[in-house]
Amino acid sequence: MAGLITFLVLLLVGLIFGRINESRHFAILKRDEEMLSDIMTVNLKRVPDDLQQGAVLVGGNVVVAVDYFKKIVAGLKQLIGGRLKTYETLVERARREAIVRMKKDAREIGANAIYNVRIEFSSIGSQPRQAFGGVELFAYGTAVKF
Repeated sequence: MAGLITFLVLLLVGLIFGRINESRHFAILKRDEEMLSDIMTVNLKRVPDDLQQGAVLVGGNVVVAVDYFKKIVAGLKQLIGGRLKTYETLVERARREAIVRMKKDAREIGANAIYNVRIEFSSIGSQPRQAFGGVELFAYGTAVKF
């Protein structure tokens, strides 16, 4: 019985600190997104010829791991079905972070727009029949100066 209580207490502590960490990351992302909001990102494949002054490939890569406690919650949720919100927030954080890093890369070369923005996704550390480990997202595009 003591082992179960210890497990539940540790699970609760892990969830609380995981949420705090996640909230901090979202706040940092929001600040960075506002700071970089002057850099336009579009998924148009072709940069208008009359607008560009050089084009450079830029990218931002991020790997985010799922903590052990989210794996447990997601495993329990899979028993009854429904959305896995713990993984949805993970993917959202990774996507936003990858785009911020791509925009920072563009800022370094003085670009003010990124065309043909694409995002590649892959799962990291997963084995067949094993809990989800993490995600890698790579955002990339063609940075131009106007």
